Amino acid sequence: MKKKEKIVCIVPVYNEEDTIEETIQFLKKIKEVDELVIVNDGSTDNTIDVLNKIDGILTLSYEKNKGKGYAIKYALSNINYDYLLLIDGDLRETSSEALKLIKPVIEGKSDITIAKFPEAKTMTDKKGGLGLVKSLAKQGVKYFTGKEIDSTLSGQRFYTKEVLEKIKYIPDSYGIEIAMTIQSLNMGFKILEIPVIMSHRYTDRSIKGFIHRGKQFKDILKTLMIMKFKGYGR
Repeated sequence: MKKKEKIVCIVPVYNEEDTIEETIQFLKKIKEVDELVIVNDGSTDNTIDVLNKIDGILTLSYEKNKGKGYAIKYALSNINYDYLLLIDGDLRETSSEALKLIKPVIEGKSDITIAKFPEAKTMTDKKGGLGLVKSLAKQGVKYFTGKEIDSTLSGQRFYTKEVLEKIKYIPDSYGIEIAMTIQSLNMGFKILEIPVIMSHRYTDRSIKGFIHRGKQFKDILKTLMIMKFKGYGR
């Protein structure tokens, strides 16, 4: 009898005390997922207390915030898997939409799927300067691969183990998605963008919001520069 292939979901979280429990409960509704791994990336709020009260998950935690990429690498070093689902911690009930990412890869139609969120309908929907960050990420992928991916920044993804074993560079920072996308495309792996009805916490137009977007922009630019130096282009 063929051994059942294991699907593991990793959810990196930082200060998500108000969203993570609901996100997990709806991920649990996806029967195809065999294991839920939540990485508490040095949260300073009550995230870890919330996680400790939830049954049926593996919680990994460390004290200092080290970045989304680091959290995912930390989890990968502590699990066994055949397929990997990556999900952000602030999706709440829309995390159940992750099921749509699984089927195309399991059926061999793609090596990677990326969740494509609904387009913002008005300018007021585009909060916190995301357009500038998104444009940098999209143009970066095109520069390195010659291909256009609309959802380059989406953290909701499904991978085969083969892809992840061949990816050499995973930055600790917000540059993780763009780095993994560029390497995957240049190694010839197929990526499908899957429309989903997901929503997450938007960074508003406060000073704190602009600082967050600025850091994200800086991290992505740094990642692109490192990849250029290391020769990850075509």
